[in-house]
Amino acid sequence: MSKIEKLLNKGVQLPAPQSVEIGAEVDVDRISGQGVVIHSGCKIYGSSTLILQGAKLGYEAPVTVENCHIGPDVSLKGGFFKSAVFLKKASMGLGAHVREGTILEEEASAAHTVALKQTILLPFVTLGSLINFCDCLMSGGTSQKDHSEVGSSYIHFNYTPNQDKATPSLIGDVPAGVMLNRRPIFLGGQGGLVGPCRLAFGTVIGAGSICRRDEFRPDRLILEGPKTGNFPFTPIYMGVKRIVANNVTYIANLMALMQWYTHVRSAFLSDELPDALLEGLKEKLNMAIEERVKRLKALYHEKQTGLLSENWPQVEAVFRTHPHEWETGARDAFLACIHASIKRNGKDYIAVIKGLASQDAEMGTRWLQGIVDKVTSGALSNHP
Repeated sequence: MSKIEKLLNKGVQLPAPQSVEIGAEVDVDRISGQGVVIHSGCKIYGSSTLILQGAKLGYEAPVTVENCHIGPDVSLKGGFFKSAVFLKKASMGLGAHVREGTILEEEASAAHTVALKQTILLPFVTLGSLINFCDCLMSGGTSQKDHSEVGSSYIHFNYTPNQDKATPSLIGDVPAGVMLNRRPIFLGGQGGLVGPCRLAFGTVIGAGSICRRDEFRPDRLILEGPKTGNFPFTPIYMGVKRIVANNVTYIANLMALMQWYTHVRSAFLSDELPDALLEGLKEKLNMAIEERVKRLKALYHEKQTGLLSENWPQVEAVFRTHPHEWETGARDAFLACIHASIKRNGKDYIAVIKGLASQDAEMGTRWLQGIVDKVTSGALSNHP
């Protein structure tokens, strides 16, 4: 029996089955038959590909999927998706180009013609159209009506004249962002963000602005216009201390998110978050961590930066530590609150997190911030 026949027998809806291509390596047991729709022209590849109930692929244009973990009720309307994870009700429009290390958590979405790589969007974050948003983590907002948003025709500048990509931008953060109780962030359309950059919750960047500076103060409006001029140029690194600090903080936030996935997300295992989807989530997050460490290492070994390459092993060693052994008292107290909330609200992740008492959410934030602080202080103490 062919793979197409097996999918049809499981109940997968294939309006034009003869047009759908399923790779020989694909395990059809990892594709749910409950409410899954795969439209004409779609191609499914990869031995680790997982497609859960209610997922819909290719409604607006053909979809190619390779080694993606696709959660329940996800809608990928058209484009190319490789080594990415999409949690419940995440969606992307046609013309998407999504590559390794990308995670869209619950109800995160993007409209048409959006490119993502090594990018993590926490719940509800919304991207407009015609966007290139690689090497970012964005959080903020509390619901579909109160979400962080990136306007159309936006770009994250993630490659420098010095030919490095130590440029990840942290828009919001992990320790507070995962609690789903912070002010949203708005990046206005026809604009850009020059990485590596850090923006606080509540930041609003006006349409047409190119943001080149960190903003650590919450609830600020940023308006910037283009600078004009014509000057001789010699490649040189400016503000290396800031670049390193922002990279380290970004990696520290990813490490905190891994602890969140390991200890908190794991409490929500269900048909909507089976082991396979959680493992895919952690796998892709680990890819993001390794990418950022690799890029920072390259920066340390670039002679123009003035960084001492012999310091790199000590810096990298901090990223190879075991943060699950840190802040265990705060972690365990917070997990007790999570389990109590699960008893009240069931395993609905959004409902449980939003149902936490403010003091309990702050306890969780302190636990995660403790991890971020220890990673950053440890790595930066070895910075020349």
